[in-house]
Amino acid sequence: MILGMDVRQLEYFLAVVDHGGFNRAARACYVAQPSLSQAIRLLERDLGSDLFHRFGRRVVLTEAGRALVEPARSVVRGLGTARASVAAVHGLVAGRVEIAAMPSQSVDPLSRMITGFVERFPGVSVAVRASFTARDVLEAVRTGVTELGLLASVVPLAAGGLELYPVARQRFVLITPPDAPFPADRPVRHEELAGQRLIAGQPGTGMRSVVDTILAAAPGASIVVESEHRETILPLVLSGTGLTVLADSWRALALRAGARVLDLEPATYLDVLLVARPDGLTPAASEFLTVARAV
Repeated sequence: MILGMDVRQLEYFLAVVDHGGFNRAARACYVAQPSLSQAIRLLERDLGSDLFHRFGRRVVLTEAGRALVEPARSVVRGLGTARASVAAVHGLVAGRVEIAAMPSQSVDPLSRMITGFVERFPGVSVAVRASFTARDVLEAVRTGVTELGLLASVVPLAAGGLELYPVARQRFVLITPPDAPFPADRPVRHEELAGQRLIAGQPGTGMRSVVDTILAAAPGASIVVESEHRETILPLVLSGTGLTVLADSWRALALRAGARVLDLEPATYLDVLLVARPDGLTPAASEFLTVARAV
């Protein structure tokens, strides 16, 4: 039934799903909101079922809507692959790669991957979607929200049919204000953080798992701030709000900002991996994967 539909209707449907409402979806698609709403109504009529429960400006997927998401992504992604494959006959001079990435890995190694790719294929754009946990990245790739993902984990992952490509290993480090009372000539043991106030990421992240381990070993240590936004953490550390634990990819930025960066003992590492679907990648995504694995 989907193959007989207007692919644009499916694109509009997915835009509403991804952006959480008709107004934001219309802006993202550069179309008037009444036109997008009309396209969705026609799609619902063709399917014989409502796709959204409408509560004013808020929408929630119906059972039928949830059932349509993955097939719709497959059709839209397939059309994009077909268009890109035709364009690739004349060389990879245009296109778009979408990648879901966790915050610390967006600092490094993703920035280096993008730089290497854009230098080689300057006509292809790269869109990065924020995903805060490894599970979020896997879900984005599995459901077709993005073709590629970049994640990190302190434990082995069950990829559920997706391809995982190891690219780096990063050590967790302690980041403190410049006047923090820790020696510079050796790693800081977890128990030495007794009584300290810590700035942590949300549950489900590697950063949070290390902080939780520290809390268990350091009496009186506590979480003073929990933040999903990594860009807020360095200013909080430098203002004296608390100490933090981040992947070593933040070392250069933290040092430039004036913070101290110290190793922790025992050492804990993040394995950084690229993730992709096993087949159906666009030529642009396939080339990005090749470049990224060589960086």
